Amino acid sequence: MNLYGDTRSGNCYKIKLLSSLLDLRLVWIGIDIMAGDTREEDFLGRNPNGKIPLLELDDGRFLAESNAILHYLAEGSAWLSTDRFERAKVLQWQYFEQYSHEPYIAVARFINLYLGLPDDKRAEYEAKQASGHRALEVMERQLASTPFLIGLHPTIADISLYAYTHVAHEGGFDLSGYPGIQAWLARIAALPGYQAMGED
Repeated sequence: MNLYGDTRSGNCYKIKLLSSLLDLRLVWIGIDIMAGDTREEDFLGRNPNGKIPLLELDDGRFLAESNAILHYLAEGSAWLSTDRFERAKVLQWQYFEQYSHEPYIAVARFINLYLGLPDDKRAEYEAKQASGHRALEVMERQLASTPFLIGLHPTIADISLYAYTHVAHEGGFDLSGYPGIQAWLARIAALPGYQAMGED
């Protein structure tokens, strides 16, 4: 399978991390979003939404949206339970990531890391901080009572939230006040097969 992505993107890193943990071999195809690669007609023919990551299956079909790709790759593994309630809890955390976490933490990181925190974006960057910390507080409350987001074992919910949380400092978020999150980050990084962001 081919994975179209940007090495600095947390959404793309989700897929690289899970594939490494599952020992799946994906062919990486680099996409430069700042150069407009995702707006090229060739790419839009694969994903009309013009976003990465994009997974190309062996049979030529394409699958977009990072959390959907995680579900596809994790099916039948320990990373996605067969229990109905636990699968719903995974989705609960992934919706939280998309609506309450990523719009603040990932966007603040994008403004700082990709755009270089220009003056005309500073107010937007600063406006992301309070809501980003509220998302971190929700995670901290859960991780104070369980080692992983769903309970005793890691799932793709952890992968979804780990991607941007572990680089939250690049968006101006100090994690020193979140001991539960820090311990969780360390547990993820200690998993067999772990791959750091940016590693091949």
